[in-house]
Amino acid sequence: MEFLRKLSSRKLWAAVAGVVTGLAMVFGLDEGIITSVSGAVVALTSVVTYIVTEGRIDKEAVGNAAEKVQDAIDEVTGNDA
Repeated sequence: MEFLRKLSSRKLWAAVAGVVTGLAMVFGLDEGIITSVSGAVVALTSVVTYIVTEGRIDKEAVGNAAEKVQDAIDEVTGNDA
């Protein structure tokens, strides 16, 4: 899970875009290609970060709901955990 958190880091992908852009300039790639690749990396990063973050929020919400349901069941049945 730590690995996924790191992959969703916008800072990581901004750094990757910077390195790729720098290398592309060093090797003399066309400026249009450099701009397109950098834009694609930034756009993809935004989408992936959003999806991962929303997934974490949903996971936490489901966990909390399940815990409350179990507490209610325990209360009704008289079970003490």
